[in-house]
Amino acid sequence: MRPIRIGQVGIGHAHASAKMETLRALPQYYEVVGYAEEDAPYRRSTDAYDGIERLTEDELLNIPGLEAVAVETNMPQLVRTAMRCMERGLHMHLDKPGGEAMEPFRRLIDGCRKRALAIQLGYMYRNNPAINFCFRALREGWLGDVFQIDAIMSRFDDDPYRRFMADYPGGAMYIFGSHLIDLVIAMLGRPGNVVSFQKATRDDGFNDNGLAVLEYPRATVTIRSSVAEVDGMKHRRLVVCGTKGTAEVCPLEHPADGYHRDPLHVRLTLREDTPEYPAGTHIVDVGVMNGRYDAQLIELARVIRGDIENPYSYDHELLVQETTLAAAGYTAWGQTA
Repeated sequence: MRPIRIGQVGIGHAHASAKMETLRALPQYYEVVGYAEEDAPYRRSTDAYDGIERLTEDELLNIPGLEAVAVETNMPQLVRTAMRCMERGLHMHLDKPGGEAMEPFRRLIDGCRKRALAIQLGYMYRNNPAINFCFRALREGWLGDVFQIDAIMSRFDDDPYRRFMADYPGGAMYIFGSHLIDLVIAMLGRPGNVVSFQKATRDDGFNDNGLAVLEYPRATVTIRSSVAEVDGMKHRRLVVCGTKGTAEVCPLEHPADGYHRDPLHVRLTLREDTPEYPAGTHIVDVGVMNGRYDAQLIELARVIRGDIENPYSYDHELLVQETTLAAAGYTAWGQTA
């Protein structure tokens, strides 16, 4: 089929250049027609944009036949930029999180729903093969009823990045913990309660050590996110405990500039035999994840073409945003901002 005509608005997001590299590496799915960046601090192009015309936002959005955009501005501009794209009737990949308040994001999602536009949030673990194996173990009933999930997404950052992050009261939980919240919501749905614990390891105005507890009728979930953990990316993990077994992924990926050549593994422990795995502990090799964003952006193309239904619904995106704001301390659970 003809590739989808796509442009990128903004290069300020931390994932922006890797998204452009991925789009350019998928010519059977996408034709990249240009990118827009008008903010002076981000005008200097990286190698990812070599050979692609830099345009104003209006020039890009008025390109004939444009069907989709990747919204990759710096985080405060993400939702307002996406609103302009939505009003043009464009499908989009929108990087995350969905802003520091609920109502603008709700208006965006409602607009996409009304126009039947595909919107994909940039939560990068949705297409991770180890995570997908955990979802499969849940669907197949191998783990029984989930009663506990523990998830950690930490790293170590130096002073310049800490100063940048200090602009966000939600801290590490808002920026990084949201990835884990996305997975928990996909597994368990709406929590009954969310409690946020924000801590700082230094007196520099940055909540760099976050803990959120999500409560369900028969389960509790802990999510931790810190940017003060030495070699924290290697310790990122997801542990799903059920009445029949446990699935553990650690690390969630192999840190190497977003592209990984070592296989990912799931430690699967079962109380009972299953059709595929006998009782006991198994180290399941789920294969190599060659690109962090490849499968996600291929999935978006298939949604836009109508080949598949979006596996992450409008309502899912709204619930992830609501839960993230509560987990990061912006709102009390059950309130909106």
